[in-house]
Amino acid sequence: MLELLAKNWAWVLARGIITLLFGALAVFWPGITLLALVILFGAYAIVDGITAIVMGMRKETGRGWTIFIGVMGVIAGLIALVWPGISALALLYVIAFWALVLGIGYIVKGFGVKGDAGGRWMLVFSGLVGVILGILLLARPGEGAVALVLTIGFLALIWGVITIISSIRLRRLAKELDTE
Repeated sequence: MLELLAKNWAWVLARGIITLLFGALAVFWPGITLLALVILFGAYAIVDGITAIVMGMRKETGRGWTIFIGVMGVIAGLIALVWPGISALALLYVIAFWALVLGIGYIVKGFGVKGDAGGRWMLVFSGLVGVILGILLLARPGEGAVALVLTIGFLALIWGVITIISSIRLRRLAKELDTE
């Protein structure tokens, strides 16, 4: 699995950059309307989901979970775009459950990675960040939309940086595998 990720390091980098851009928009424009948040989240989740599906289709083994995570992202994004007038609470629950599922998936993936302890723990750490966000959002649903935007923005910034760092490590690994 690690070799496959290394060969697809550019897709990992693309996901990291998209996540980082999404996080920056959310943090630097916290006063945006809920409708803008819904559209921004919907577009992000669809693009991230499609990227995960493409990565999963290119895998030879273990592709089911990656495709599942991608499909979940696309579904979450479509729900947000099809019903843009949903309440902040409904959006909060969609995002919370999406973050929990994605976070658990990354933790499972992290423990499944063999041969790269640093990469394994980066996946586990990013998964824990997603799980923590999901739990916090479920525990405090009455918080305002601006707090939700900032929380999601900071999570995306952290997640994006971790993903970009992971892609750089994977690129190095791909070069090492090519020279062997």
